[in-house]
Amino acid sequence: MRTTYVMRNGELVEKHKTNDDVDAPMIMGDIAPYKSMIDGSMIQSRSRHREHLKAHGCIEVGNESMETKITPPSSEKRREVLAQQLGNMTHNEANQIMNSLREQANQMKYHRR
Repeated sequence: MRTTYVMRNGELVEKHKTNDDVDAPMIMGDIAPYKSMIDGSMIQSRSRHREHLKAHGCIEVGNESMETKITPPSSEKRREVLAQQLGNMTHNEANQIMNSLREQANQMKYHRR
């Protein structure tokens, strides 16, 4: 059987001999009341904290969603963007892109066989 060790007070101790292995449910207590920096009201619970942030359009830093939703441009807008990008491109850059696309197309042909 494998034994796991942890460092306690500068000394390696077998893990089962530490207080880390508690056979009881862990319960997180409620937050301490605080005064809102948004409007000065008293927030006295986690649920009120969440409601308060939502009501004022705020987020808690560290809990925000990092999803970026990019809306696809319309076909007309897309043509304008492509024309602008191609117009700013040098002849050498265009040839590099075309060669890369040709190589990818050739590789696709060989993989299908």
